[in-house]
Amino acid sequence: MEKKKLLFVFNPFSGKGQIKNKLMGIVDQFVKAGYEVTIHPTQRPRDAMELIEERAGEYARIVCSGGDGTLDETVTGMMKRKERVPIGYIPSGSTNDFAVSLEIPKRMDRAAQLAVEGMPFDCDIGRFNQDYFVYIAAFGLFTDVSYATRQDLKNRLGHVAYFLEGIKRLPGIQSYHMQICYEDQCIEDEFIYGMVTNSTSAGGFKNITGKNVKLDDGLFEATLIRMPKNPLELNAIVASLTNLIDDTDFIYTFKTERLHIKSLGEVSWTLDGEYGGSHSEVVIENQKQAVQIIVKPGAKFLSWQEQ
Repeated sequence: MEKKKLLFVFNPFSGKGQIKNKLMGIVDQFVKAGYEVTIHPTQRPRDAMELIEERAGEYARIVCSGGDGTLDETVTGMMKRKERVPIGYIPSGSTNDFAVSLEIPKRMDRAAQLAVEGMPFDCDIGRFNQDYFVYIAAFGLFTDVSYATRQDLKNRLGHVAYFLEGIKRLPGIQSYHMQICYEDQCIEDEFIYGMVTNSTSAGGFKNITGKNVKLDDGLFEATLIRMPKNPLELNAIVASLTNLIDDTDFIYTFKTERLHIKSLGEVSWTLDGEYGGSHSEVVIENQKQAVQIIVKPGAKFLSWQEQ
């Protein structure tokens, strides 16, 4: 009987390169589960995306390992295909926000076992103009920190590195004049930060994206922070974010399946922590239940569907 084929794509430099010591055990898990395994260490940016787009149809399952950027490339490649294959994910980066949302184990051996023994979950994916993102599109304060922070600093300090970099920038907060339209309304204001998410975690902080987050409901959670006019207003924003309580007029939060955003001048965006280009106009749309990601049967977030 012909064995099922599995493509394992991994970033060899992600998270201190820890996968190098785990590789044999991971592949052993796949083989024991009855798969014939092809291994591909990524060679350059967009390598995983191009490989998945071109060759995913040859395999019964794709498993990727790395940080959020590797998962983003894998999913983006899959979204460019008509016929899609279930994706298993072994997190090995410095943040792995989406793995937290999906309740994927931090231990690589357990994540590998889940990737071949778990159940497929129909997950929403974001479309950003002609690009895609898995769990977050963001602009403004802190967003360029992820790709401006050196890899070795990320590996050593994790989340702290992002905020050390971000705090350095506080004295010169830049704002962006934007018109943001969703559902049947538009808001126009000066914003210092915005994020459109399908995740329970962002920047390593759980529950910062709002309550009752469902990953398969066709809706994003949007959070937009207005420009503070003085230190008191800035303190109110920080307190609201720190306490995860939306009790200030400086932060807009809402759920929507689509946003149309126009800005005066180009604004740099980040998609899943990687640079997403500079744009003066973006359309962000939720592609409901577009990709299957392998998760644990009985995971807590699955029960949200019945609430």
